[in-house]
Amino acid sequence: MSGLVLAIDQGTTSTRAILFDGTMNVAGSGQKEFAQHYPASGWVEHDPEEIWSSVIETVRAALKNAGRDASDVAAIGITNQRETVVIWDKATGKPIHNAIVWQDRRTAPLCQKLRKQGLEKKFTRKTGLLLDPYFSGTKIAWMLDKVKGARKRAEKGELLAGTIDSFLIWRLTGGKVHATDATNASRTLVYNIAENAWDEELLAILRIPAAMLPEVKDCADDYGITEKNLFGAEIRILGVAGDQHAATIGQACFEPGMMKSTYGTGCFALLNTGSDLVRSKNRLLTTIAYRLNGKTTYALEGSIFIAGAAVQWLRDGIKVIGKAEQSGKLAAEADPTQNVYLVPAFVGLGAPHWDAEARGAIFGLTRNTGPAEFARAALESVAYQTRDLLDAMHKDWKGAKAKTVLRVDGGMVASDWTMQRLADILDAPVDRPTILETTALGAAWLAGSKAGVWPKAREFAKTWALERRFVPDMESATRSVKLAGWRDAVRRTLSVLEVRAWRGGNDAGMV
Repeated sequence: MSGLVLAIDQGTTSTRAILFDGTMNVAGSGQKEFAQHYPASGWVEHDPEEIWSSVIETVRAALKNAGRDASDVAAIGITNQRETVVIWDKATGKPIHNAIVWQDRRTAPLCQKLRKQGLEKKFTRKTGLLLDPYFSGTKIAWMLDKVKGARKRAEKGELLAGTIDSFLIWRLTGGKVHATDATNASRTLVYNIAENAWDEELLAILRIPAAMLPEVKDCADDYGITEKNLFGAEIRILGVAGDQHAATIGQACFEPGMMKSTYGTGCFALLNTGSDLVRSKNRLLTTIAYRLNGKTTYALEGSIFIAGAAVQWLRDGIKVIGKAEQSGKLAAEADPTQNVYLVPAFVGLGAPHWDAEARGAIFGLTRNTGPAEFARAALESVAYQTRDLLDAMHKDWKGAKAKTVLRVDGGMVASDWTMQRLADILDAPVDRPTILETTALGAAWLAGSKAGVWPKAREFAKTWALERRFVPDMESATRSVKLAGWRDAVRRTLSVLEVRAWRGGNDAGMV
């Protein structure tokens, strides 16, 4: 059997298809960006039909670029932007509304209502998540309430709901398979991660009919076969994982204590806690890292909404750079005597604050502040936010190493300046692998190992290779001053609701 494996990497701003050969090197690829829709302040949507078209186009492009046919491909692995959700007609496959994206904040009032009812502890205990608009469940509830006739149709069994992977599987298999994997399910706010099942009580609270939801499978499992007319031959779909979980797998973080952080549109750090389902006391998320052969591995996760998106803001919003790759060089030119802080709460703050109402702010501006200082502040904001996550993880889990080595991936890690500053702020080594396509590689490994054409986990882990290690090179006193300034800037950015929460907690003196 061919060792060729195709990864579909359906991301927030673009879709990529990457064909890996039997030695796990890239044989061909295709990429296509798609439109972002912002119908109201804090709302973000995608057109599911445009996403579908981008998948078909990029898969065909990857095969063409590699000079191979679909019949040569042993399996497909799918990885996707998590929490983004679609509801579609069971009979026609047509979406009833645009996909509501993970960044979308429209369900903040519903989350606030549920919190006031004292329900957050119940959701957290069962799902490992917090009541935040980030997650899929409240998005499904919103569409059922707001799209005319949707709730009645759902109750009649006429509609299906799922994250992007489920929608793609349904389309790819011609409506024969409605399934998702345990990692995507764990991000919906209605999946019990201890019992590995949809939770009837939580579904009832959000008024979501269970019949809408997909079957939950292992990450490496049988997800059906693509229709022949799509790519010229049938291909088995044998792997699925949410993007951050796929990156964890691609980074070979199979052992408890290993940690990876992906720097794409947002930043997502996962710490493998093995079979230990850790209940966070520091507002991190408890999630399923992956599920293989029926065995669940858990993780602590810190979610940052804005990472690479801050660089996009520099380029497209205030236009201080022409290309994203210019940001590191410009940041290196910044005046070291200026302490400018950007708190990139453009769509609220994620972990460990979870403040949906916060909005971005800049502090420390002077008459001499210019583009270089803005660039440095944007890149440093990613390092500061990662430090907040790492500190919380070390407090939460006794198995976390005192000195963590962070494996990194994503578009931002190509910048040496950014990775060095990350190591400096973390006061910990940062390892950049030779293969940066770790998300796609993780999805491909799931499919390839299930197909029997790629190695099992232990042998796969041995293939991970270091390209460069960045070690801390900042004086401790300088780091302390910079971190104090960051924390002060965050406190000044928190919304009124979050400030009240701080005042009511143990940190009253900090506000």
